[in-house]
Amino acid sequence: MSETKTYDLVVIGSGAGGATLAQRLAASGKSILILERGEHLPVEAQNWDPKEVFIKERYKADEHWTDRKGKKFQPNIHYWVGGNTIFYGAALYRFRKRDFEQTQHYDGMVSPAWPISYDDLAAYYTEAETLWQVHGKRGSDPTDDADAPPYAYPPMKHDPEIQRVRTSLLAQGLQPFEMPIAVERNAANLQDSPCIRCRTCGGFPCLREAKSDGRKMVNRALDHANVELVTGAKVTALKTTANGKEISSIVYQSKDGPCEVRGDVVVLAAGAINSAALLLASKNDKHPQGLANGSDQVGRNYMFHTASASLSFALPKIHTDFPKTMAINDYYWGDPDGEFDFPMGHIQLLEYLDGDVLRGQLGGALPYWLIPKFLADAVGERLIPFLVMTEDLPEARNRVMLNDDGSIRLEYWHNNLVAHKRLLKRFHKVMHKAGRYCHCLEGHRAQIDGILPLYGTAHQCGTLRMGADAASSVVDANCKAHEIENLYVVDTSVFVSSAAVNPALTAIANSLRVADIIADQEF
Repeated sequence: MSETKTYDLVVIGSGAGGATLAQRLAASGKSILILERGEHLPVEAQNWDPKEVFIKERYKADEHWTDRKGKKFQPNIHYWVGGNTIFYGAALYRFRKRDFEQTQHYDGMVSPAWPISYDDLAAYYTEAETLWQVHGKRGSDPTDDADAPPYAYPPMKHDPEIQRVRTSLLAQGLQPFEMPIAVERNAANLQDSPCIRCRTCGGFPCLREAKSDGRKMVNRALDHANVELVTGAKVTALKTTANGKEISSIVYQSKDGPCEVRGDVVVLAAGAINSAALLLASKNDKHPQGLANGSDQVGRNYMFHTASASLSFALPKIHTDFPKTMAINDYYWGDPDGEFDFPMGHIQLLEYLDGDVLRGQLGGALPYWLIPKFLADAVGERLIPFLVMTEDLPEARNRVMLNDDGSIRLEYWHNNLVAHKRLLKRFHKVMHKAGRYCHCLEGHRAQIDGILPLYGTAHQCGTLRMGADAASSVVDANCKAHEIENLYVVDTSVFVSSAAVNPALTAIANSLRVADIIADQEF
């Protein structure tokens, strides 16, 4: 191994949480090292090529995990500087106030309370929305918290076809609202705007670098001479001191071989799945079940949302370029007509689905070459795609584990399906009343009733849950490990529940909060 160097802070992972924390602490003057297992994603024409991205899977990790039955699958995961935010759909929602409280769901299931409240994150949410350039309209979401300040950036405008759908929803008594979208857009001078509202946004790297992602946060951090970034650095183990109470060094594999560094403070931000896997892989005599795992909670309570893609189809062509501008939360806490008194979930528009995108997404059902491109293009031109999303609830049996060869195993059973099916049924009625659309296509290639399959890891969370009781959680309310004095976690693994909206903004806001805690208590 090379000579071991010591830093004030080592951050493992450069996605939403790790990159945001690094840029927040960069001005401290403390020595900061960011370890990223991926490289810089090349800016090239293929960034916006649907066939390259979705069929050839040019940027997807060449990695296979196993499910609870031992069957191998390729997760939809990407290892690059900036993490999965490079490919996300840029929808940045706040959790509701009630999402942080204990909530009763159907059939006796419970979404547990967090050890922090919405108020603990409120100011950080506002800062995160400005930092990540979130465009939205406060007050249009019927479940939004009225005391939140206006967005710093105006909402994205609806395409004409989306406006027609919105008009129909309003006529039915619903309250569709403007989605909070994180992009760099100059509405006052569109000719000078990085964001051009194109069809290659969610699922694609942005060729114009207009999407707010982890790369921008990393670059801001690197503007400071005290911050370093090492790419191609896959962390394989965290070593501890003899008493097992502190991380003594971080071992990573580079293109030049194994390397080792030390950090006075270590921040884990590799994503809910890989962060848990790393702690499990780092077991030693003092931590025989894995680091920080005296509670046997590391890896447990994995969540990734109970979600279905619901595709509204019309016979005439539908002209949309940037449909992902509208969402519905009228059913978030239950059916407003009183037919179901438990939380149902959230509905949002998805990105434009090009024929090659459809062929790639249907690859689990049919080889793409069996689906003629002209037919896929014709279908794509007639779709308005929605994501219908219900909170999946934490269960100890849903967990990240390691196989004997060190590879990842995801054991997962879907839950909260009654609420999800009711939400789908209500949404189908709404869209049928819109007059022009019928739901003849539903779901990704799925395991259960159109539910997003296990390889869909975009909304991964849980696995290193925060809590006051060390016997039932991994980190405390400050996201500091109960059993490791210099280890913090700032990705979605610390989430106690998944809510029913995209988790990224909550991870970003929480990373800002934890950065302030580290600055106050460690530096």
